[in-house]
Amino acid sequence: MSYLSYVVAAYAVFVAVLAWDYLAPRLQVRALLRAARARRARSAPRAASGELQR
Repeated sequence: MSYLSYVVAAYAVFVAVLAWDYLAPRLQVRALLRAARARRARSAPRAASGELQR
C-alpha cells in the first residue's frame, strides 16, 4: 500500500495553511489602513464650497 497520496495531501494542506498565515495579516493591515484613511478624510476640515459659514 502506498502512502504517496496521503503525503501529497498533507504537504498540500501545509502549504495552504502557510500561505494563509502569510496573507491573512497583510489583508487585515490593508483593511485597517483603508479604514484609517477613510476616517481621516471624513474628519479633515472641509474646503470652502461657496456656501456661507459662520
